[in-house]
Amino acid sequence: MMMPKRTKYRKQQKGRNKGKSFRANQLEFGTIGIKAVTRGRINSRQIEAARIAMTRKLNREGKSWLRVFPDKPLTKKPLETRMGKGKGSVEEWVMNIKPGRIIYEVAGVDHAVAREALTLAMHKLPFKVKIVSNEDSHEIY
Repeated sequence: MMMPKRTKYRKQQKGRNKGKSFRANQLEFGTIGIKAVTRGRINSRQIEAARIAMTRKLNREGKSWLRVFPDKPLTKKPLETRMGKGKGSVEEWVMNIKPGRIIYEVAGVDHAVAREALTLAMHKLPFKVKIVSNEDSHEIY
C-alpha cells in the first residue's frame, strides 16, 4: 500500500478540492494516458488496483508511469463512538484529484493494446476519466 515514509504532522484537515489541475495536466513521459475529467479522491488501494489491472493487460511490456501519490491522511473514528474525545486515527491515505490531472501514462506498446489496458484501469477509478494521447493532451480544462 502506498503511503509516505514520514510526514511532518500525523493528521490533516480535509480541506477543499477546488479549481483545475495546472500541474501534471499534459503527457510528459508516455504516448497515451488517463486524464481526470471530474474531481475526486483516490486512495492507495484504488491506485494499486488500477495499476495491477493495467500491467496485467500489458503483459509487462512497454513502460508505464504513475503520476499520483497519496500523501494526505484521512482519519475515521471507530463505529458507535460518542462525540468528542478528539480526532480519530488515520484510516487511509488519499490524494485529491482535480479535473485535468494525468493519472497513468503508457509507452512502448501498440496503441490498441495500451487503450485496452487503460480502459481496464479506468473502471477501477472512483471519478470520471478519459484516455488521451500525444495529439490531444495539450487541451486544458
